[in-house]
Amino acid sequence: MQARKVDELGRIVLPIEIRKKLNVDTGDSLDVSIDETGTVLLRKSEKHCVICHGQNGLVDIRDKPVCAECREIIKNQ
Repeated sequence: MQARKVDELGRIVLPIEIRKKLNVDTGDSLDVSIDETGTVLLRKSEKHCVICHGQNGLVDIRDKPVCAECREIIKNQ
């Protein structure tokens, strides 16, 4: 475990070992949450459909990912 200081904007630097383990690169998004014990959890965000949260056949529509199934439903409305 490595201690990191929080800067005046609330930021911390993730150690390279953690970034490598999570396969996190510059510009990637992380999900940040707190569990019931107060532990801060970081997880690399996975791209998913903004409608159903699926991950198959994603295409960005107006900068938002939408899956093939939801596009088909919208098309047939």
